[in-house]
Amino acid sequence: SCFCAAKSPDIALFLFHFRIMRPDDANIAGNVHGGTILKMIEEAGAIISTRHCNSQAGEHCVAALARVERTDFLSPMCIGEVAHVCAEITYTSKRSVEVQVNVLSENILTGAKRVTNRATLWYVPLSLKNVDKVLEVPPIQYASKELEEEGKKRYDEQKLERLVTKERNGDIIFPVINPEPYTVGYSQSSLIHLVGPSDCTLHGFVHGGVTMKLMDEVAGIVAARHCKTNIVTASVDAINFHEKIKKGCVITISGRMTFTSNKSMEIEVFVDADPFVDEPKERYRAVSAFFTYVSLSKEGKPLPVPQLLVETEDEKRRFEDGKGRYLQTKAKRQVQMQPLTQQ
Repeated sequence: SCFCAAKSPDIALFLFHFRIMRPDDANIAGNVHGGTILKMIEEAGAIISTRHCNSQAGEHCVAALARVERTDFLSPMCIGEVAHVCAEITYTSKRSVEVQVNVLSENILTGAKRVTNRATLWYVPLSLKNVDKVLEVPPIQYASKELEEEGKKRYDEQKLERLVTKERNGDIIFPVINPEPYTVGYSQSSLIHLVGPSDCTLHGFVHGGVTMKLMDEVAGIVAARHCKTNIVTASVDAINFHEKIKKGCVITISGRMTFTSNKSMEIEVFVDADPFVDEPKERYRAVSAFFTYVSLSKEGKPLPVPQLLVETEDEKRRFEDGKGRYLQTKAKRQVQMQPLTQQ
């Protein structure tokens, strides 16, 4: 793999990364795991934002991931293709950095390229001397006042959404005895992971990309259990990192299905952390997100998804909430497509 940066006169605002996709990056059908791509996206974002936040004299810091906006997987990536990741800093507030990332897939035999992902990530700079201290971010120069105003609008919107998400973040997933097929309890899954040094930043806290990869793995198991076919990540709603996860913690990643349309499945994923080493703190909710998966045939064609059977009032409520998110996303996509159809 390779990283390289394109610099403005004194600050690196662009970063390019590429690497070939290997068999251990993909599922049994040869499609690269969504979590692998999310991890590459986060690595590029962490490098460019950390580099920017240390571009002026002062206290050294490392950029920590705070939030990932909705990310669509526009096209599956396959083993043997080369992923090109391009990251750009597009907005800075006093204490946060917005990074926009594009991912292209290249067929190295034909040279053909296609866009597979677009993502927006938010980082905050944490002092290397005191992990609880958030430092100020060096400002960037904008090409126009309009671009700065648009960035400020995005910043305010994500800040509000983070507060709303934290308020509804107390749910717990309980095991179900002898569940029926196609119910929530039948496909729900959990994964337990001990956080080691290789998972962590210079601070000794988990990389956001490591967490997202584990979350995608659990969501994929839930989707595969439900429809028993090849499945791929279609999109990820905003991922909110509520609290840091320290080295030595045991994390439990839990996923459950919340909604099905004719051709997609929404899976809610939580990450709970148990501090075991020199920590009196109780278990806490660290990260939460919604993943959307689609079912594919052996030829890579979309398949109908078995409908989720909801049983309890909570499951019915979550299904209706998921339906609302699905219809909202569908409406936004149709609005975005209108200018293209009018050309």
